[in-house]
Amino acid sequence: MNFDFSPAWISIKVTAIATIIIFFLGLAIAWPMSNYNGKWKGVIDSILTLPLVLPPTVAGFGILLLIGKRGPVGQFLNLFGFNIIFSWYAAVIAAIVVAFPLMYKTTMGAFEQIDTNILSAARTLGASEWKVFWHVAVPLARPGIAAATALSFARCLGEFGATLMVAGSIPGKTETIPIAIYFATQGGEMEVAIIWVAIIFAISLTVLVINNYWDSYKKKGRYGAGA
Repeated sequence: MNFDFSPAWISIKVTAIATIIIFFLGLAIAWPMSNYNGKWKGVIDSILTLPLVLPPTVAGFGILLLIGKRGPVGQFLNLFGFNIIFSWYAAVIAAIVVAFPLMYKTTMGAFEQIDTNILSAARTLGASEWKVFWHVAVPLARPGIAAATALSFARCLGEFGATLMVAGSIPGKTETIPIAIYFATQGGEMEVAIIWVAIIFAISLTVLVINNYWDSYKKKGRYGAGA
């Protein structure tokens, strides 16, 4: 049995980069949305969370229309001889699109749970909005942000439909673990598929367990300090 480990390295690279981008993008959008109460909040929130309920293939098709050779972004990049489709960059974009709602929605919920009196006190003491956000809101919402990051990481790692639409399955280039599992199963290579399932299961479970233990440790430390 010939076993190619390249899907693991591609998945880790794509997932790591996508998660980092999602982390900062989620914080940047969740914070103002948690403080916005305008009449358009429901519409904006629905648009931002739409990829969460859409089939991944539909999300992939939308990305394809945008960054494909005939899409506005794709045509612009073609002017510089750069093509995203069927590259690992496309896999990163697909992972960001489908996993972002998890980061955004969970983080916004964490921000909305913060006592507004604490934020108002910080502003009264002269803290800028940036300091209120980074030094007050983020630390208070840290457990929720950590959970959102872990869920986003796991979602990026398991992304299949949108990735297959925009990045394809090119061995050594765009073939991620979920795609490797699919084609191994289709080809009757059940041993290979089982190995990949075990690997992705172990990675995802490890990330979630670490996050849970870290959250429990933080809570114990907080309660201990209060005692």
